[in-house]
Amino acid sequence: MGRLQGKVAFVTGAMGGIGQVICDRYLEEGASVVAVDIDPAVLAVDDAAGRRLSLVCDITDSDSVKKAMALAAERFGRLDILCNNAGGSGPADARVTEAPEEEFWRVIKLDLYGTFLCCKYGIPLIVEAGGGSVVNLSSMAALMALTDRDCYTAAKGGVASLTRSMAVEYAPQKVRVNAIAPGIVITPRIETLLPEREELRRLADASLLGPCRPIDIAQMAVYLGSDESRVVTGQIMSVDSGVTVA
Repeated sequence: MGRLQGKVAFVTGAMGGIGQVICDRYLEEGASVVAVDIDPAVLAVDDAAGRRLSLVCDITDSDSVKKAMALAAERFGRLDILCNNAGGSGPADARVTEAPEEEFWRVIKLDLYGTFLCCKYGIPLIVEAGGGSVVNLSSMAALMALTDRDCYTAAKGGVASLTRSMAVEYAPQKVRVNAIAPGIVITPRIETLLPEREELRRLADASLLGPCRPIDIAQMAVYLGSDESRVVTGQIMSVDSGVTVA
């Protein structure tokens, strides 16, 4: 029997390098998965014998999130795991005196507000199911200085703080809330950026055990979604190959 047998998970950013692997691992461990992404290509992914529901969803739009949550409840009847994976920085990010204001609000809306909205409409479903797990994606940027990424660090720092407060607020309803703080993760997108981005190469070189792969983040997402972590809440779990302590 899988570690997530009988559970229903809602995963955002399902077409990204990390999101795809989280969905795959959740399915392998026996969960049914609602895989959402703003990219319509998500609809073409195989539904794993009826255990995967793929939806187009803009996590920065309240109505879109509410609709996706309603469809998830209609299809599977419950929600046990909410994995807020969607997010990311962009090439316009920079130090605070140079970053465009529109880039700040773009990143805040995607990384922080999107997480807020999915929790706002997803946590009540988890409460109805008798409890469960929220897994947010923060970043090493929330735990250490990451220069020239002040929009991203602000957003991911906000995710870390929101994680802690929700952990306290929803513990009486048996809802655990944790975050994963990845280091540099070698996704296809990052592989293309490494040759031209010196700061990314420095972070990759600082990884004590070698750079992280998407599977490393997915394995932590499985643990946090499973009953193995039943007394783990309010934690920011670093999966960074030691970058934040090097």
